[in-house]
Amino acid sequence: MARQNTVFKEAFNRYAAVLKTDAALPSEPEIAAQLGVSRSTARAILTRLSDVGIIRWNKRQKIVLREPRSEELFPAEETDSLHDIIERAFMLRILSDDAEPGMQINELELAREIGIGTTSVREFLIRFSRFGLIEKRPNSHWTLKGFTREFALELADVREMFELHSAAEFGRLPPDHPAWASLAEIKHEHRELLADLDARYRDFSTLDERLHLLIHRASRNRFIADFYDAIAVVFHYHYQWNKAFARQRNERALHEHLDYIEALESRDTARIDRTCRTHLTSARQTLLQSIPASAAEERQEG
Repeated sequence: MARQNTVFKEAFNRYAAVLKTDAALPSEPEIAAQLGVSRSTARAILTRLSDVGIIRWNKRQKIVLREPRSEELFPAEETDSLHDIIERAFMLRILSDDAEPGMQINELELAREIGIGTTSVREFLIRFSRFGLIEKRPNSHWTLKGFTREFALELADVREMFELHSAAEFGRLPPDHPAWASLAEIKHEHRELLADLDARYRDFSTLDERLHLLIHRASRNRFIADFYDAIAVVFHYHYQWNKAFARQRNERALHEHLDYIEALESRDTARIDRTCRTHLTSARQTLLQSIPASAAEERQEG
């Protein structure tokens, strides 16, 4: 229910932002298709618009009475993007305890679980499939493939090339660039997490993703941004399959992050390169350790 509520809030904000006074709105199925959500979510959006007086809804006639006020929109912290919502639901599905190579993923079931349209789910899965972790099957089904050592090594190689470049670019950002304020905030959150690590060590993954995404955006390279989006999904979710020593592993990564952040703040090119390489080496080891032993052994025997 909470996930569907997030879908509703995100879609409501998107739809409300484009409403124009006196415009006539289309049917519920058309609104659902336009927003990439289910019909029930489209209906909930119309109900809220009517309840707060933004539209007049009389059977099939829906007229915009006025444009929404800012206080009528949901705050940003309550609205993930539709892509993020699908990604989280998908990764939770393949991170479940019974997820194994050969597991079936059904587009219709996943869309129904999230509360969105199947088209949005299908587009996400098609885009994700090019990295070889899932494979298309007939009748809206997908199969989870094995996560091999070769795959992990190739992924780590590409990530390291991207991040070393992006980190160097980050150090060259002008002093008034907003990325520095975001970096300072993330640094503060790292220290807060370390201070309460026993209770909150599982929160590391989200913080990790935010830091690396911030660094990669500094590259201003559309190809890095596109490929890193999928790389981040695997790196920041997949290693959780191996939950052994998670607290110790996350504590080490937090300290490496702080060294890395301080190197970025110093703008010292050599220091940035050194701390980046140190952390990426640890991340590579963590990723390799996430591969089930049986799978690694099978590859070695082959």
